Amino acid sequence: MPAGVYIHIPFCKSRCSYCDFATDIYRDPLSVDRYVKALINELVRFEGQIPEIDTIYLGGGTPSLLTARQLDKILAAIFKRFAIQKKAEITLEMNPATVSIDKLNDFRKMGVNRASFGIQTFDDRSLRLLSRGHDANDARQTYKLLRRAGFENISFDLIAGLPHQTLSGWDNNLNEAIGMDPEHISLYLLEIHEGTPLAEQIGSQRQPLPDEDLAAEMYGLMVEKLTRAGFSHYEISNFARPGKESKHNRKYWICEPVYGFGVSAHSFDGKSSRWANVRDTNRYVELLEESKSPVVESVRLTPKELSGEFAFLRLRLKEGLKFKDFYERFDYDLETLFKQDLENFKDLGLIELDSDGLRLTAKGFLHSNEIFSIFV
Repeated sequence: MPAGVYIHIPFCKSRCSYCDFATDIYRDPLSVDRYVKALINELVRFEGQIPEIDTIYLGGGTPSLLTARQLDKILAAIFKRFAIQKKAEITLEMNPATVSIDKLNDFRKMGVNRASFGIQTFDDRSLRLLSRGHDANDARQTYKLLRRAGFENISFDLIAGLPHQTLSGWDNNLNEAIGMDPEHISLYLLEIHEGTPLAEQIGSQRQPLPDEDLAAEMYGLMVEKLTRAGFSHYEISNFARPGKESKHNRKYWICEPVYGFGVSAHSFDGKSSRWANVRDTNRYVELLEESKSPVVESVRLTPKELSGEFAFLRLRLKEGLKFKDFYERFDYDLETLFKQDLENFKDLGLIELDSDGLRLTAKGFLHSNEIFSIFV
């Protein structure tokens, strides 16, 4: 099966108050050049070890802070050393106010054909709370630049459940996002990660704890409005116009191989092996400069662990889990093993269950972790 490649670019203009990813403040082009060189050294180590690639995803961090020259070096290294399908999906994460029309034109010429656009909210007060480093008008203007540059596949990221966020405010977010007409919208319910500035603010009661019931209402409103606007709710947190689903992210949900490069990047060979790189950017660069592996964690999943992941990740998708697919891969009957649990979830209206397989209902999407836990 074709593989995906994930490239982690950790640099950001500022650190968002809720962010728990491996990121570093962008300081100067030379430090980014050093990182890019280390990244290419890591790619070289995998030459000849990766099957044909049909998706490339540059995430972060803020990959749109890269210069055209830096991005060109990375993509050239990938295309030189691996077999890339002709119509591969190449996604670049972008934040508002980090690109110009000239830079976007250069990105398009290099083959970038999908933009994952970190808007998060159109409310300026919330953007300041999140330390996003842009305002709503920056998002609107950057979106216009993306269209001018010829991007025909743009995904918006939005966050629900923010402190002080109201249902009517969330409704305004959805209305503006729908009105701009992107091809894809991803929703993230706010998670509070220990050690982040937002967690400290909530812990000291300078910011209110997000209301879980209100967040559930926001989720329901989003499903209603986006499906009515013609978006397909193809995964718990993702909506797309027909044919514009994220091919790269789908690989994670159906347990296909994805090879990660860069600081903190994670990989899965599509069979049983997972590994992860060191989380510290400076240490990552040092290891590659010393011709050493940046991998700090490597595990081989047992058949039971892999089958559990396969089950709950498939259930994230609207199409759900087919019993035939599960049996062909793992050689045992999921329906029989979890018969009582599945019947209980069906009685509660959380899943649809038939002879072919099971799917989450709209109610089940809101209680998905409870359902997933039986497979872990």
